Amino acid sequence: MRFAYSVKQKMKIAVLLFCIMACTLLIRFLEDKSVKSMNESFVSMYNDRLIPAADLFYVAEKAYLKKSLFEDALYEPEHLFNVDKLQVQLAALNTSIDSLIQKYSKTLLVRQEKEQLVHLKNGLGSTVEVENKILATAKAEGLGAARVLYETEGRESSRTTIKKLSELMNIQKQVGEELIKDSAFMVSGNKIYSGFQVVLAIVIGILIVGIVFTSNVVKISNDKFNLN
Repeated sequence: MRFAYSVKQKMKIAVLLFCIMACTLLIRFLEDKSVKSMNESFVSMYNDRLIPAADLFYVAEKAYLKKSLFEDALYEPEHLFNVDKLQVQLAALNTSIDSLIQKYSKTLLVRQEKEQLVHLKNGLGSTVEVENKILATAKAEGLGAARVLYETEGRESSRTTIKKLSELMNIQKQVGEELIKDSAFMVSGNKIYSGFQVVLAIVIGILIVGIVFTSNVVKISNDKFNLN
């Protein structure tokens, strides 16, 4: 009877140990999945947020530089105005901006970023058209006419484009903050998994002690039975 009781208890312990093993494997799987997700999140943070954010900053820098070049050239003394030099400078900046925008468009973008990027591209295109119109007016009608056109169209076009660029940068910042929150959530999840593993280790230790104790009791009982 005691032998049967001992076997029954050991079977219960074995089943419980099997369940603990299964839980341990599941926790390990979840941890690996969480670590992989964290790694992907950090890679995305660098490739799709940090680098593009720097590119947008350079776009903004060049957009402000274009605005400054235009104003400096248009409002300097007329005998110093060189429309061909200004045209070459603007063309170089526009080429650089197009290259940065093309690079940015290949990164991972959320829906709001895609929509705002379309608006920004349209704004940049409109600004270039206005710039070319002002340059053509300067060549055909003189600096005075070019200044009037800049005040009526050019300045506002440039301001609108910079505003759209700022809005896109704000969206970029918001998405980056969301990625940071997701990473923090995954870190907290890993802490929970680690806590479960500690609990399971304690349970396994208790079960081992229980098995040893049960074996000793059965051995002592058998010894007494044999003596009788």
